[in-house]
Amino acid sequence: MSTLALAIALVFVLIPVFLSKTFNLGLEKDTIIAVVRSIIQLFVVGYILMFVFDSESILYMLLMVVVMIVAATQNARKKGQAIKGITWKVAVTLVFIEVLTQGILLGFKITPATAQYIIPISGMMIGNSMVLAILFLNRFIAEVDTNQEQTELILSVGGTPKQAIHTQLITSIKASMIPTIESQKTIGLVQLPGMMSGQIIAGASPIQAVQFQLLILFLLLTTAAVTSIMLGFLSYPSLFNQRMQFMKMK
Repeated sequence: MSTLALAIALVFVLIPVFLSKTFNLGLEKDTIIAVVRSIIQLFVVGYILMFVFDSESILYMLLMVVVMIVAATQNARKKGQAIKGITWKVAVTLVFIEVLTQGILLGFKITPATAQYIIPISGMMIGNSMVLAILFLNRFIAEVDTNQEQTELILSVGGTPKQAIHTQLITSIKASMIPTIESQKTIGLVQLPGMMSGQIIAGASPIQAVQFQLLILFLLLTTAAVTSIMLGFLSYPSLFNQRMQFMKMK
């Protein structure tokens, strides 16, 4: 795509700005800021990736992954500040996801051990894990807050913290996983996923594009399950003190 073609494509930005202005939605400023930020951020990342790919340095590749994890952790932790130690819990979850997915991919030689594969796939997995963490934390905090009396009642009759929080925990895990599962049910029928579409536009065989997209879909299922369950079981003990008493979240 040429720079001129990309500039012309800005018409797709003007349309929502015009509609927001027409219907007094008040989203014009936020829309423009979002577009400007995305342009700057993507071009910066693009040039950084060119440098990393050309250098073929493992150190730079690892640094990129670390930056992704740190940024994702900082974003996700904001939704769970009521949970003690949520920052390290999210960070550990993201690191585990990265090690697990890349360990399987590289260990079984499913993908080459090059920056061109590791960085994009890591970005997709870490980004998806971040979103799932946010979904889980939002729902979990709401469930815990709504069912405080039930939790304290179970504790009062001799229940363990795990028993007291079980329903809220499982409900939150399921709620965070459902969007990933449901979206995959209509893949290929309702939408052509981004990776598959990008490869087809770049000239790859549709069958090859399908194979790579299926790989990503399989990885996303693992990411959804592991992120929600791991973060859940890391988080709930923080809601109780050493005497197994429930501590209300701030």
